Amino acid sequence: MAKNEKLVESITSMDEDFAQWYTDIVKKAGLIEYTSVKGCMVIRPYGYAIWENMQKILDARFKELGHENVCMPMFIPESLLNKEKDHVKGFAPEVAWVTHGGSEKLEERLCVRPTSETLFCEHYANIVHSYRDLPKLYNQWVSVVRWEKTTRPFLRSREFLWQEGHTIHATAEEAIAETEQMLNVYADFCEQSLAMPVIKGKKTESDKFAGAVSTYAIEALMHDGKALQAGTSHYFGDGFAKAFGITYTDQNNRIQIPHQTSWGVTTRLIGAIIMTHGDDNGLVLPPAVAPIQVVIIPVAQHKEGVLEKANELYNTLKAAGIRVKLDDSEQSPGWKYSEYEMKGVPLRIEIGPRDIEENHCVAVERHNRNKTFIPLGELVERVGERLQAVHDGMFEKALENQKRRTYCCRSIDEINKALNEKGDGFVKAMWCGDEECEAKVKELTGAGSRCMPLEQEHIDDKCVCCGKPAKALVVWGKAY
Repeated sequence: MAKNEKLVESITSMDEDFAQWYTDIVKKAGLIEYTSVKGCMVIRPYGYAIWENMQKILDARFKELGHENVCMPMFIPESLLNKEKDHVKGFAPEVAWVTHGGSEKLEERLCVRPTSETLFCEHYANIVHSYRDLPKLYNQWVSVVRWEKTTRPFLRSREFLWQEGHTIHATAEEAIAETEQMLNVYADFCEQSLAMPVIKGKKTESDKFAGAVSTYAIEALMHDGKALQAGTSHYFGDGFAKAFGITYTDQNNRIQIPHQTSWGVTTRLIGAIIMTHGDDNGLVLPPAVAPIQVVIIPVAQHKEGVLEKANELYNTLKAAGIRVKLDDSEQSPGWKYSEYEMKGVPLRIEIGPRDIEENHCVAVERHNRNKTFIPLGELVERVGERLQAVHDGMFEKALENQKRRTYCCRSIDEINKALNEKGDGFVKAMWCGDEECEAKVKELTGAGSRCMPLEQEHIDDKCVCCGKPAKALVVWGKAY
């Protein structure tokens, strides 16, 4: 089979229609199903298994750092939401309200949580009294509702799954350190588990989270050159604490106001995987989160000894902790190749009579279709090596796409020329710090500010928009 041969004809080519290609994959790979409520989806078992694997990796990392899982209510009284004015103003357009309980009208409307800052603040006010009560390092895995007008599976839905971390600290220094630490956790997760390179940066004032002092984000570049915000971490200062009357007594018996953070990633990371790594044959899944890391396909399975040997390989890999599936159905090997390519299984093992005679099996990598002969006596070690090679190859391919689509520009004309001639991507350009210039760049080019990278570069002395002295390098881009 040629490396560039298209196995799955029912998936629209990404070069022909990227949006339709994406929709085809989420449906045909069995990730989601639409429902009767616009913007709400059924995450099917294969899609949910990807999320569970993400959850397992992140949850372990959070707990290593001392965080505990909690669960807050789904409903927020309107009066509670209104306590922090910037926060409620930022979320007001997206809020869904409960007005009736059964047939009776509620005395006070209840918001279906779009995020849980206010709930955590109410809780902190009840449990934080002394410096001995700090810090509180909490996280929860829940769903939230935001009434989006334009929806797309995983990327922007009205109900989605996420984790939201909420912490409260005695000092600003501790809270800022937490904010930066969790940003690094997300960046490491994306690169080490999702094979997805990201840019770590700080959001501009106009783009920060409602009620935050500062917002940090990781930005990833999709295959089509559009940016995707893959995770955020917020430093709140003491603004929420003041609004909710949260105080504590320090070691000197003085009343102090604590400082807070929040941070989160969502199921949009599944969409990020699809658009970073997928191809015209379907999903390409990173081994760390793939529900099936290895699929074993018996060739000529009706012949004596083939199924027995395939089962032996299956049991060996399973015992080694590898997520493995043996497909001994009566479908043809060609059909199976197509099916598991579409599902993005990182490694396919083929075993047939000739392979058994020569005491090896054939390993085919999903992302590039490279074939390797693996001696059966070295199965576990060599499969582990191939899975690592898949991750590394996927990361390098995504990084090459990011580098190829990153443009350094010194004027509005240069930005438009780069985006029009080379295609969408990240634009590095200097900025004076004026929000009017930030808005003007987006108006004239279609590329909004994504973040101010933590690793700053100096590519010019002047703002790309107004020509005044520049204060920071900004990464700009069109975004999902």
